[in-house]
Amino acid sequence: MFRKAIGAALALGVTAAVAMTGCSGGSTSGSGSSASSSGKAGGLITIVVNDPSNPYWLTEGNVAKAEAEHLGYQATVAASKGDVNTESTIIDTAIANHSAGIILDPANADGSIGNIKRAMNAKIPVFLVNAEINQTGVALGQLVSNNAQGAAIGAQQWIKAAGTQGSYAELYGLPSDNNAATRSNGYKTVISQYPGWKEVAKQTANWDRALGQQKMQSILQATPNINAVISGNDEMALGAIAALKQAGKTNVIVGGFDGSPDAVSAVKDGSLAYTVLQPVATFTKKAVDELDAYIKNGTKPSQEKQSFDCILITKANVDKMTAPFTYSG
Repeated sequence: MFRKAIGAALALGVTAAVAMTGCSGGSTSGSGSSASSSGKAGGLITIVVNDPSNPYWLTEGNVAKAEAEHLGYQATVAASKGDVNTESTIIDTAIANHSAGIILDPANADGSIGNIKRAMNAKIPVFLVNAEINQTGVALGQLVSNNAQGAAIGAQQWIKAAGTQGSYAELYGLPSDNNAATRSNGYKTVISQYPGWKEVAKQTANWDRALGQQKMQSILQATPNINAVISGNDEMALGAIAALKQAGKTNVIVGGFDGSPDAVSAVKDGSLAYTVLQPVATFTKKAVDELDAYIKNGTKPSQEKQSFDCILITKANVDKMTAPFTYSG
């Protein structure tokens, strides 16, 4: 079902509402200025995602490829698996293949900077999606979800579902991904307003469902009377739910983040209290469109950093999810 719906994710009529914010100004200078447009469309677009076994990154790659091909390019999708060295090899291949441009979900906020600079110095324009790097003026664009806003609305719903006191655990994403810290900090900002809540565990599960399940099993051995779990993404949340079901603890509140198909199903059946939709189809398509504009005309985006607001998905509005990572409300 997920793969069949990818085409629908491109329909502008069902994409999530977008809020564009300029976090760092619109100029692209420094090493990024060495890239220049070829003045023509066509050629190869290299798309680099993290891990397509995760439906979020699968959508990211499929949407980017579909839009690039729609615009007349050839497109290839490669996976870094969050490893900077693997990403480096992919970038070197893109340079050797004279790619017209690169769409990159960076493997590491710091470690990916050198890889991006190398491509830009080879006059291959680079646009980033999903994750930011810790430097501006390197890539031409950084298009991401508004993770702080998404974390805030998620944590507020978590409080609404779980109450104002109890013991809870947090499942934390990949430490090298700035999104993990941004979401965790957003959760803490909201939950800290309710002193009745006590965090009894915080485990890193690297965005992974199986690891989320393992970490939840360990948490339950140490603190079996836990009341709620808040997770940095849906995959870890779904892993936690599996562990909780195995332990017979179906009354524990769990919240997610992404808006993945499995999470949407879990919201519908009540096992997941909510998920926070990241409009990945929207900002990935836009990144490819902006890359195309740069290749054809040398047009840079007015802002390098562009932030897209997330949408809270609960049982009350889950039926408005019309395709993976898209919302019709």
